[in-house]
Amino acid sequence: MTIVAAPRRRGPTVAVLAYEGMTGFEVGIVTEVFGLARPELDVAWYEFAICAARPGPVRMVGGATMDTAHGLATFAAAETLIVPGVPDVRGEVDFDLVNVLRAAHARGARIVSICSGAFALAAAGLLDGRGAATHWRYADLLRERFPAVDVRPDVLYLDGGDVLTSAGSAAGLDLCLHLVRRDFGPTVANAVARRLVIPPHRDGGQAQFIEAPVPPDGDADPVAESMTWAMARLAEPLTVAALAARAHMSTRSYLRHFARRTGTSPVRWLIAQRVQASLPLLESTATPVEEVASAVGFETAVTFRHHFARAMRTSPSAYRRAFRDR
Repeated sequence: MTIVAAPRRRGPTVAVLAYEGMTGFEVGIVTEVFGLARPELDVAWYEFAICAARPGPVRMVGGATMDTAHGLATFAAAETLIVPGVPDVRGEVDFDLVNVLRAAHARGARIVSICSGAFALAAAGLLDGRGAATHWRYADLLRERFPAVDVRPDVLYLDGGDVLTSAGSAAGLDLCLHLVRRDFGPTVANAVARRLVIPPHRDGGQAQFIEAPVPPDGDADPVAESMTWAMARLAEPLTVAALAARAHMSTRSYLRHFARRTGTSPVRWLIAQRVQASLPLLESTATPVEEVASAVGFETAVTFRHHFARAMRTSPSAYRRAFRDR
């Protein structure tokens, strides 16, 4: 009797674009997530290709050269196209790449950028009227060059459905894991995160990494003090007026100083802290979601679920199940 092996299941196709002068890390993070075989997950894993403008050698930082057999034709045919950066954020984006991105988007492909790759997507017109993330160092330049883009310098990544963008290179890992979560669910994404030895979800945004003046030793920072005060009282009703009063500022002045210090608003910061505070309760207790919501300061479970889903891309109940599956 002849035993015929079952054909290998075909997974989603992902292609990343290599370019002259890039670092190995930029293409490496994408390869690590999508390119490695993961038979232990028992899913039809991705078909992955590293592409270049033309097949052949691509010179990288440090004198290394990467050789790829795949050109723009392979890149254009993928279901997910990832642009991890551009050679020059002030230069013109390659005309052929712009056309490839436009055509792929028009046929329904998923278009993804990491760090300065947002400049390529913007040049193709794919970010017009959309929110977009890029490295905080490039946010002002992206806004200046492409005024139709709603540049968001305070987030790690943004999911616009068919177009997704992320901040600096390491934030690309967060976005890649998010794509895995979208494609295969939280349990698989958590397993990949565990293999990478990184958290399944990083809370917060890149505002925490933006260069900002640090008060000299001995100088009081009333905004920081008010944030510490609020963190100890997340379960209580907290208003911007109360935070401003704690900092001995007018509400208007407090909002200005808070945004300068954190890159976000007090309300958005409070919501993020309350969502973060809910995670240990969901991970390690069987406390009902309604009680978790109240314990971290949300007025209703409906409000909690709404903000949790926006921050974590899943529901509190699904997060609890997925975490216990890890």
